[in-house]
Amino acid sequence: MRSENRTHPVNWNPTLLLCLLHRGGILSPGVTGTAGQIAVIALLLCSGAMEPWRSRRAVADPRPVVPAAETIVVDAQAPAHEFPHFWEQTFGSGRAILSLRDSYRRDLRTVKQATGFGYVRFHGIFDDEAGVYGGDSAGKPLCNFSYVDQIYDGLLDNGVRPFVELSFMPEKLAAKPAIFPFWYKPDVSPPRDYDRWGDMIEAFTRHLVARYGADEIAQWYFEVWNEPNIAFWAGDPRESTYYQLYDATARAIKRVNPRFRVGGPSTAQAAWVDRFIQHCVQSNVPVDFASTHVYGNDTAQNVFGTDEKIPRDQMVYRAVKKVHDQIKASPRPDLPLIFSEYNASYMNEQKVTDSVFMGPWLAHNVAQCDGLTEMMSYWTFSDVFEEGGVVKRPFYGGFGLIAAGSIPKASFNAFRMLHELGIQRLALDSDEALATRTSDGRLAVAVWNYAPPGDNGTAKQITLDLRGLARNQRHVRIEILDRDHGSSLEAWEAMGRPDFPSREQQRQLRAAAQMPAPAVQNLKPGGAASVTVNLPGQSLALVETEP
Repeated sequence: MRSENRTHPVNWNPTLLLCLLHRGGILSPGVTGTAGQIAVIALLLCSGAMEPWRSRRAVADPRPVVPAAETIVVDAQAPAHEFPHFWEQTFGSGRAILSLRDSYRRDLRTVKQATGFGYVRFHGIFDDEAGVYGGDSAGKPLCNFSYVDQIYDGLLDNGVRPFVELSFMPEKLAAKPAIFPFWYKPDVSPPRDYDRWGDMIEAFTRHLVARYGADEIAQWYFEVWNEPNIAFWAGDPRESTYYQLYDATARAIKRVNPRFRVGGPSTAQAAWVDRFIQHCVQSNVPVDFASTHVYGNDTAQNVFGTDEKIPRDQMVYRAVKKVHDQIKASPRPDLPLIFSEYNASYMNEQKVTDSVFMGPWLAHNVAQCDGLTEMMSYWTFSDVFEEGGVVKRPFYGGFGLIAAGSIPKASFNAFRMLHELGIQRLALDSDEALATRTSDGRLAVAVWNYAPPGDNGTAKQITLDLRGLARNQRHVRIEILDRDHGSSLEAWEAMGRPDFPSREQQRQLRAAAQMPAPAVQNLKPGGAASVTVNLPGQSLALVETEP
């Protein structure tokens, strides 16, 4: 799950611990009262069970390090395949109502400019704070779409469409209160009447058509609920009651217009997709895409049912391939696969999501998942986000590309750099580089030096042996993202880690996040060239040829 904690020093908040317990299956749905929470949390803290997650500072080795040397041959004429930018088409964000804030929309515009993304997904469009579902004195259901219009207008006005997650349950429609322990208290109860839920979905969809037109809505996605296989869904048993919810929802949407795209099961830990497809086929229920989630620190037991140790730079790929293969073996082998949430961590780990670790992790993930999924939605584009409460400091291991105060992180720069990759991927004999060709014939190559979180890694000297270049390619531009270039975290630490930076300090942090101008190297004519980049541990480079 997703909530805030401070990593230096470690102050575990109960929401984070409860989310971890739910995701790990330790805490059953019945132990959700205050007494149960306190008892389990106290037990874990007293036993020291949380100690492995406490932050550790790496001890510097005083001996000089000679960078390892490596040469990678990049042939511009090598076989290539189409390379759609699946990793930057959609992003997650804080819950629906937050999209009305100026800070949210400012960060959205910044990420839109850097990546060109087209969709945003968030929880809570039916939460009571959005005011959608109510009733008159006689109990007749009434819908109010005032905030819905403002929310979706704000996205569309900024060139981004909704990836509509249909959640959570309005209080007046809930079978019984089932409050998930996020700060904003979403109700994850099933509906007391599935027909009334379907009526609300149909009214909601018809309103969208009346406001935006059917041709526009046909370009949106409708995803039923969020992570029903864990504590975000209080149906019992979870899977069969979720299918009941999905069936009512999908049929309601299709009653409005059969062109509208609906899918699920939107599960955590890459679960249920094969059985979900079987259910839809056997029950003749419409489905236009399959969606699920995974995080780099999910366990093999939860994702694969095994006891192996899968490293963080392999987990997302392994999960994506698992579900991809399940779909190919299913009765709907061409069903699009969308990972509608992913990140390197579902916890708040400052040395992960706030740091330069994300540069090589993201590039490696893109290289591995190419061809296996239609879209992947990074969770999240901004730290305008309140699952664990109001953000208390700019760097706490938040999931966003942009920290509170509109301060870009290293992950923002990584996405901006990867956006420059081309539309064709070239064959390459390396698992630390990704070579592409742009529409105008240039080369764009990402190369990285991965090291796990908290490990500074070993410096590498990588030489790109560029071959088969077009004669008009006369220069190379080189950008390198590392701790000293493009990372605002180190600047914040140098300031003394202020919880509430002044406006001048925020300006300085935004300046620290700016990448320096690319280095430019002239190429000798003749179709071949050599470019050497020195990469410290946890760094990402972008090398581009140009006329």
